Amino acid sequence: MSVPGDPGFDAAASVLIDGVAGSGVSVLDRGLHFGDGAFETIACLRGRARFLSLHLERLARGCHALGFPSPPARLLREEVELLAGAQERSIIKLIVTRGPARARGYAVSGREQATRVAIRYPWPVEDPLLQQQGVSVRIATMRLGENPALAGLKHCNRLEQILARSECDAGATAEGLMLSRSGKIVSGTMTNVFLVDGAPCSPRLRTPALDLCGVAGIMRRVVLREAARAGILTMECDLWPADLPAAAEVFLTNARVGIWPVGRLGERALEPGPVTRRLQSLLRPLLEEPADG
Repeated sequence: MSVPGDPGFDAAASVLIDGVAGSGVSVLDRGLHFGDGAFETIACLRGRARFLSLHLERLARGCHALGFPSPPARLLREEVELLAGAQERSIIKLIVTRGPARARGYAVSGREQATRVAIRYPWPVEDPLLQQQGVSVRIATMRLGENPALAGLKHCNRLEQILARSECDAGATAEGLMLSRSGKIVSGTMTNVFLVDGAPCSPRLRTPALDLCGVAGIMRRVVLREAARAGILTMECDLWPADLPAAAEVFLTNARVGIWPVGRLGERALEPGPVTRRLQSLLRPLLEEPADG
C-alpha cells in the first residue's frame, strides 16, 4: 500500500472519517485551525492492534483534558480493528478533534461535534540491526515549552517536535533528545527515554517525570510496568544532561519500535546492556503477538 502523497494512495481504502471511507474533513475543523485535538499512533501486527485498550484510554484522557468528550471507545475500537484487519502489518493513526468551529476565533461554543479520523499507513522499512546494535542520538537545540496543563498529553500541536526532528541528519542520527525550557531531559522527538545506572548488582531504571511537558508514551507505560514486575527498580524523576555520563545504558521507546538501545549519544559510544536486553526479551512476546492491554 502507498502512503498519502503517493500517486497510488487509495484514500477510500485507507482512511475513515467519522467512520466513512473516502469522505473529507471540514475546512472549519478546529484540529486544522488550532491543533485542537489528540491522537494515537498504533502499531498493528498480524492484523491486530498492539495495546489498543491503553491507546484508547490515553486518547479519552487527552480529550477530557482538552475539554471535549471523546467518541465512544467501542466505536473507535471497531474502526481501528477494521483498518488493522486488512493488512498483516500497518500503522494506524487515530485522531480526534473538537470538530468544526461554530464561530471564528479561539473560543469554543460547547456545541462542537468531535471529528474522528483513522488512517492506515504501511509499516515502514526497518533496519533490524538497530534493535541489536543501537541507534545514534544527539541532543536537539530545540526545547520543549513547559505547561503542566498539557503535560503527558499526545495533543495535535507537535511543532516543537517537528522543528527538533529537522535537526536530525537522517543518515547519521536516528533521534533527537529534547530538553525542556529549564534544561531537564524530557524525551526524544518521537520516543521516551530511559537511563540505567546504579550498581551492576542492583541497577535502577530512570525515566523523566512528565509533569511539565512531554508525551507519556504507551510503550513507556508498558516498560515501567514490565520492569517493576521483573523486580527492576524504576523511577520517574527529574533528569538532567549531567545524568547522562553516569548512565551505563540508555534506551528509547515508542509504540512501533518497542525498545531502541542507544549505541551512540553525541560523541559517546554505548553498548546495549543487560537491563536493556532483559526488557527487550520481556516485551518481545507482547509485541510479536499483539497484546491488547
